[in-house]
Amino acid sequence: MRPAHLTLAVLVAAVWGVNFTVVEIGLDHFPPLLFSALRFLAAALPAVFFVGRPKVAWKWIVAVGLVLGVAKFGLLFVGMDAGMPAGLSSLVLQIQAVFTAVVAAAALGERPSRVRLLGMLVALAGIAVAAVDEGASGPLGAFALVVAAAACWGASNVLTRKAAPADSLNFMVWVSTVPVLPLLALSLLLEGPSRDLAALRALDWQGAGTVVYVAWITTVFGFGVWGFLLRHHPASTVAPFSLLVPVFGMSSAALFLGEPVSPLRWCAAALLVGGVALTSLPPRRVPPAPPAAARFPAPAATTRRPAGRAG
Repeated sequence: MRPAHLTLAVLVAAVWGVNFTVVEIGLDHFPPLLFSALRFLAAALPAVFFVGRPKVAWKWIVAVGLVLGVAKFGLLFVGMDAGMPAGLSSLVLQIQAVFTAVVAAAALGERPSRVRLLGMLVALAGIAVAAVDEGASGPLGAFALVVAAAACWGASNVLTRKAAPADSLNFMVWVSTVPVLPLLALSLLLEGPSRDLAALRALDWQGAGTVVYVAWITTVFGFGVWGFLLRHHPASTVAPFSLLVPVFGMSSAALFLGEPVSPLRWCAAALLVGGVALTSLPPRRVPPAPPAAARFPAPAATTRRPAGRAG
């Protein structure tokens, strides 16, 4: 990977990691479901008028929009609003790699290798350690919501794989149009119109800045650059850079929000990141068997002597 592309890969990981701190700040200004709806509204408009028509079937756009946009981000924002720390959220979400492998095995018949199975077990051990740490200092219900968000992310990864979009930016912008109305409806139903209106009336520059960041920087720029890198390099080269996300997430949360990072949390981070790294390894290619002709060479031809004449 050339230095410019390497820089872009690290930059995207940093953008996605810092995003959790920005979400934490945004939740001080908006109810979680309303904040998620505004995120996708700002990501879709006006970009949807410039990326061209959808390049995959609408069924995939709607499916990914509901699973990723409504379920994954709805659960994540509600979980963080309920007390899940930003840094720990950035770490726990990485368990999506395990859920992706499980869903792919069930839906696509992909059999994980022994190394991936080992990685899944190590990552799950990391989640268990993180749960123990969070149980001692925070609400386990919020922790469970973020784990559920990771499961939805894993399902959306498999749906995206089935959709196989040629242009990831075009796909992500159109996917962003789907969750807006369902999230707004859920916000009105669960959070109440009075709370939503109060948040919109009190909108200031900081609140607007968080919406711009999570919509344009994280979604449009982040996924656009990620798709660019995937078009120029193998997925096995690009994907490991996502392991830097919790590093930036935990560091930015500690720096800007003052979140403590306990020794138990560092242990959980090591297990989870190590397990996800093993899970993300590309399958080992088995060399094709040589053709039968090469394996069983033909017997050497025998020359027959001509029969001699009588007499």
